[in-house]
Amino acid sequence: MKFALFSLAMNIPNAVTGETLTTQQKFQNILKQAKLAEELGFEAYGIGERHGPPFLSSSPPVLLTAIAGATSRIRLLTTVTVLSVLDPVRVAEDYATLDHLSGGRLEMIIGKGNDPRHYPLFGIKEEEQWDSLAERYALLKRLWNEEQVTWEGKYRPPLEQATVLPRPLQQPIPVWHGSASSPLSTELAAKNGEPIFSSNTFHPMAKYKALIDHYRERWAYYGRDPKDAVVGAGAGSLYIADTREEAIRRYRPYYNAFHSTDSAKHNQSPFKSLEDNLENGPTLVGSPDSIIEKLLRYHSAYGHQVLSISVDGLTEAEQREQIERFAAEIAPVLRREIPSTVWGRGPAEKAQAVRS
Repeated sequence: MKFALFSLAMNIPNAVTGETLTTQQKFQNILKQAKLAEELGFEAYGIGERHGPPFLSSSPPVLLTAIAGATSRIRLLTTVTVLSVLDPVRVAEDYATLDHLSGGRLEMIIGKGNDPRHYPLFGIKEEEQWDSLAERYALLKRLWNEEQVTWEGKYRPPLEQATVLPRPLQQPIPVWHGSASSPLSTELAAKNGEPIFSSNTFHPMAKYKALIDHYRERWAYYGRDPKDAVVGAGAGSLYIADTREEAIRRYRPYYNAFHSTDSAKHNQSPFKSLEDNLENGPTLVGSPDSIIEKLLRYHSAYGHQVLSISVDGLTEAEQREQIERFAAEIAPVLRREIPSTVWGRGPAEKAQAVRS
């Protein structure tokens, strides 16, 4: 298995200390996280996209460019790019530029997003989100793969003989499809022959497993080899302690604070309590052994090759503690137990190998 650390740049008062970071401090915190993740052997670092409080991640390409300058090997993910509301021309230009500045370390995860506040900001109705995503992605692919593109659609002005620059460094930039709530996303991924990344955050296993199964069914429907269907998955919040009881005690204030935010209320968690989430949901709170057992159980259901985790909202000391413990006590076991075919050497690693 391969591992990604990610952040939505959630910035709320710390549930234990009451400390509130300034925007500048939060961005510096993200840079520290990314550098630590690279030092500890995580394969990727991701930035999500949100357009409302308490998140500061409205501009992932800018944040990821800063991370690219502070790191040298770790792959850079968008978790996710809310393509349903974005101009594909601007996306093609921004992310091709990032691809070059990172030495070809970019991988995009596209989706509609799960926060309805972005629709009025960008002039899209929520009921249009899936049609908008499909149309914009088809145009984005053309802009990256073709020159002199002539195009006409519903969600942006027509194009006449348009060529966007720069061209991506990677040919092509890898694209994953974020999957959280609808088979429309898994259908789009299977149709394009591209991997999915299951949110696996807010609901019981069965909901996400049904979407992953649908993806594999449609993958085969399009005549593709089932072994080539690649799945990544997120997880609930991470908190490791020596015992399950200690982990629950230390994490409970954070759980309560996170579930009091407006975005959490919108997601309408089906879990009645932290204990209910631990028993029936994806949250990773407990001893290393109990977390490993849970992750292996989820892998048996999903067959995923990549796992993403987040430590947003904790104190900086706890963030480091959690990332280091995960890297030392959990990741090695899962790497040994679960093979992964993704994320071999990219352009940056190949160039470094040549120089050495």
